[in-house]
Amino acid sequence: MKQNYHASVSANIAPSDAVKKINRLSAWWGKDFEGTAEKVGDVFGIRFGETWVRFKVVEIVPNKKLVWQVMDCYLPWLADKTEWRNTRLVWELSNNNGSTQIDFTHVGLVPELECYDNCREGWNFYINESLRKWLAENHGVPNGRMSCR
Repeated sequence: MKQNYHASVSANIAPSDAVKKINRLSAWWGKDFEGTAEKVGDVFGIRFGETWVRFKVVEIVPNKKLVWQVMDCYLPWLADKTEWRNTRLVWELSNNNGSTQIDFTHVGLVPELECYDNCREGWNFYINESLRKWLAENHGVPNGRMSCR
């Protein structure tokens, strides 16, 4: 069984506020963000220099789940520059004794991929450090680490 990348964070905020904060990617992931990630069908992109990823919101369960499909990407340091294409970012939220537990899974980002180790390090920073700070302190660290390399 393939092991998708997974990380969890929790914050003392309501799930609805957590969703709003996750959707503000420019505050915790990358400052070069375009589009919106608020409703099914929305298309958005994020860029880190030459590296870019384009997403489509494919599922929303209000205050419980967000799913973003990678429509296209350009990861210039990899042999397969579109390695993330057709992977999904899945955000699952639950109430945990008054705080919101956020489980993030990058479905398709598995150890067999060339970018796995570097991308795992990138996600560890962006989820466990930047997003956590954004949720708790209203101050993330976008562009704090070059995405996935």
